[in-house]
Amino acid sequence: MKKLSLSLSIATAISSSILASAANADTATDSQSKTVNLDVVTVSADFRETDVQELPEAVTVIGADNIALRSAEHLEQVLSFAPNVNFASGASRARFFQIRGIGERSQFIDPVNPSVGLIIDGIDMTGLGGAATLFDVQQVEVLRGPQGTRFGANALAGLINIKSNDATKETEGYVSGKLANYNTHSQSAAISGSIIDNVQGRIAVNSFKTDGYMENEYLDKNNTNNIDEVVVRGKLSAQLSEHTDLNLTYVYADIDNGYDAFSLEKNRKTYTDEPGTDAQDTDAFSLSLNSKLSNAIQLETQLTGSWTQSEYSYDDDWSYPGIAPVWEYKAYDQYFRDNERASADIRLLSGSQGRIFSGSSDWVVGLYFMQRDEDLKRNYEFITQRFESTLKTHSSAAYGEINSDLSPSLRLITGLRIENWVSDYDDNNQVSGETDETLLGGKVTLESMFDINHLAYVSLARGYKAGGINTNPDISQDKREYDTEFNNTLELGLKSSLLNDHLTTRLSAFYIQRKNQQVKSSYSYLENGTPRFQDYLANAAEGKNYGLEIEADWDINRKLNWALSAGYLVTEFVDYTYENDDGVFNKNGRDQAHAPEYSLASAVSYSLTPELSVQLEAEAKDKFYYSDSHDEQSAAYALLHARLAYTRANYSLSIYGRNLTNRDYTVKGFYFGIDPRLEYADEKQEQLGEPRLVGIEGRYSF
Repeated sequence: MKKLSLSLSIATAISSSILASAANADTATDSQSKTVNLDVVTVSADFRETDVQELPEAVTVIGADNIALRSAEHLEQVLSFAPNVNFASGASRARFFQIRGIGERSQFIDPVNPSVGLIIDGIDMTGLGGAATLFDVQQVEVLRGPQGTRFGANALAGLINIKSNDATKETEGYVSGKLANYNTHSQSAAISGSIIDNVQGRIAVNSFKTDGYMENEYLDKNNTNNIDEVVVRGKLSAQLSEHTDLNLTYVYADIDNGYDAFSLEKNRKTYTDEPGTDAQDTDAFSLSLNSKLSNAIQLETQLTGSWTQSEYSYDDDWSYPGIAPVWEYKAYDQYFRDNERASADIRLLSGSQGRIFSGSSDWVVGLYFMQRDEDLKRNYEFITQRFESTLKTHSSAAYGEINSDLSPSLRLITGLRIENWVSDYDDNNQVSGETDETLLGGKVTLESMFDINHLAYVSLARGYKAGGINTNPDISQDKREYDTEFNNTLELGLKSSLLNDHLTTRLSAFYIQRKNQQVKSSYSYLENGTPRFQDYLANAAEGKNYGLEIEADWDINRKLNWALSAGYLVTEFVDYTYENDDGVFNKNGRDQAHAPEYSLASAVSYSLTPELSVQLEAEAKDKFYYSDSHDEQSAAYALLHARLAYTRANYSLSIYGRNLTNRDYTVKGFYFGIDPRLEYADEKQEQLGEPRLVGIEGRYSF
């Protein structure tokens, strides 16, 4: 706690000094300056592209400037900009995300129905977070709260939407490179422009490599937890007619990372003799057709498909032969998954002359179809034959939304989605099951414009996540199935533009009632002297999540900007108990997992000259429980980041540092025994986050 207080004090002192000195230095200049309006930030994940300040729900937009501010390569490195958002690693990159304390944290054998959706250029990449790289990205949109109307079963807690740069009519492009410690280097290039009349194209390529931040003492290597990623994006945009556009996006991701992240010594030194792999090979596309059929109706259609082969493997004993001969065992756990996904979304939207109810209401109606196939093959020393399973899921949904102007300053938004969710599971352990559910979600929102600068809203939303079956044959029949979870959220918000549009703020307060909350429980045990780890999904009777969120962006003057993101979160189990070999455990009143009480990010940007700028950031996060089945917690932490950038007309050069104080913090934790020297006694195991990273990067644009 002393280290946390010291880090926050340093960040506050430095930020205050910069703010004070810069504000004083520019007072005279700013008093004579013209009005500086903040840029309009548009959210593309809504049915209609909408300014984030005019959207009546809690949304964070992380733009290209924020991504550059962090020199971020992956989604996990910018999520602190969004209040009450967390992630879980347990791999080389974050795979699963939590919004307002809700979201999965890992996947091994059992299928996972996600609580937080991940969309990349319109393509569903939920659960495949390794592909969430941030090169050539226009913005990241984090929608907090259930998205029951727009996205259905994929977005019980919210949605993360990544939008890359579109093709342009004018020829443009760039090349960029990055060098940092830990043998980190990256190369990127993009080119965009018109191919023929009415057809534009863009192609972008990125390679990122680093040795990683662990040292394998046994193998005498420092790259067993390395990152090796290549991502290619291609876009075509064609204007088929004056009123019809066709857009094609293709994404290729070749992720070949290592996985050697847990240390017997609780540091960055490992002793594995067989380091693991976290690999993903993805081909994906999105094809959309948008046509203005008349002044009354707009047609939007989108087809997507993706094919992913992945390997997730690790040294299950996390040590080497001979480290403790009396107690040691040897095992390697390996999961191969093939994912095939396809979707079709067809919707009609009202045009300027298509408004109903005497011209007071806009409307949207649509149909959605989805098919997912997931095949798993698991190799493990302690199973007699390779485990194989198949999961086939398909969904069909109808949805609609009506936005009605009740008065010039008052609007009512109502949305509804009816979804049929069917899944069929089968494996070679003679476990099988099928679910067939009709699910209902939506929202009712009342928004009011106090004046042109203030939007207030209150909403009641309902989200859902389908139930399923636990696949381990040893699980008792009363734990075999788990039910659908429903999420009822009441949210109040206020969005304002202040100080002559120099300052924008977004405030929200929420209360979430979780019905039949799906909880991942787990426990460890010994079988013939060998440690085993068992997890399963169950339903808590109810959960409660509530809190506050604030975001602010302030152009203090022409040279100085200050941004803030802060979240306060309280979570609680209600009437939840579980049982394992050690007895019955009561978790009533305990916090939910991966739900820190506070989260904070603050950034100060100052232009020393028209070409030279400096940015200083601080982010902090409270402690949180790693699991719902044990009471081990992370430690609270605060991190400092900085960047010095020099920019001219068509090139830029910057020096950056992340985690400047080299603070140890954790991104995943378990509670079980992996150390044979301690006779596999249960203890807290933690995966450390990124250490101090210092680098230089350059970019040339044309």
